[in-house]
Formats: sequence, C-alpha cells, structure tokens
Amino acid sequence: MGIKNYQGKFEKPEKTLSENIKVRDFMLTELITFKPEQHITEVVDILIKNKISGGPVVNESNELVGIISEGDCIRQLFQGQYHNLPPEKAIVENYMVREVETIDGNLTIFDAASRFLESRRRRFPIVENKKLIGMISQKDLLRASLRLNSQTWDRNQ
Repeated sequence: MGIKNYQGKFEKPEKTLSENIKVRDFMLTELITFKPEQHITEVVDILIKNKISGGPVVNESNELVGIISEGDCIRQLFQGQYHNLPPEKAIVENYMVREVETIDGNLTIFDAASRFLESRRRRFPIVENKKLIGMISQKDLLRASLRLNSQTWDRNQ
C-alpha cells in the first residue's frame, strides 16, 4: 500500500498589485529627443516651448547616446560668449552628458522609486536592445502611486 498525500497541490500566492505595476506601464513613449549635431540655440528653443528641462540625445538608429539639459545649455551659452567661441561649435554632442544611467522597464514602481531616491535624478531613460523606448519621471511614479492607493486603500475608513 503506497503513501497518499492529501496536502494538495502547492500554488504560489498571487502577485500583489504593487508587484504587477511596472515602470513600462507608466513610462512616456512619445518623447522629445535631440540629435548630436543639433545647435544648442535650437535645443534651448525646444526646451522653453515644451516646458521641459532636458531630453535624451539619440543617433539616426534611435540609440541613446546622451542627455542634454538646461544646465548643459546654460554652460555652453555663457562660456561660449565669455570665451568668444565660434557658434558652429555649439552643438549638442559637444555639451551633452554621455554617461547616461538608464532603468529597466520591467522594474516594479517600488524598485524604480528606490533608484530615484538613491540617485536623486528626476527622470530615467528606458532602453531595449540599445534603442530608446521611453522615459520615466518622478511625476510618473506619483501617478502610479495614486493608482496603487486607489486600489489598495479604502479611503472611507
């Protein structure tokens, strides 16, 4: 006579809502991007018109090659005028940050929040197969937290 097991099949508990909310669910995919050969004055105009503080720099294959920010533009405009540098040198690739920290689109929003707090950055690009696919900002995480709160807390208590 064999041993019978009446314990039943072990099933993993369902993932909580917070484990299911990923960076890719809240990342922006329609991005304003810049090209390495773009002139800084054009970048400044785009930043001002769109009320943004910077953006990713991509090559012709949409691969992330850098980030250009308001600070980078200010540095060029004032240093360029102070040192009387020729305007043709005032292109993005000469002033962008090349070492760009990215974030994985499959991270949970809690892991992403930790990355934001550790790095003190306001946004992270998301890259897949070397191509820029989106950006996640601190505001995007706040939107995610509102969704999480509305589904896990009873506000009437």
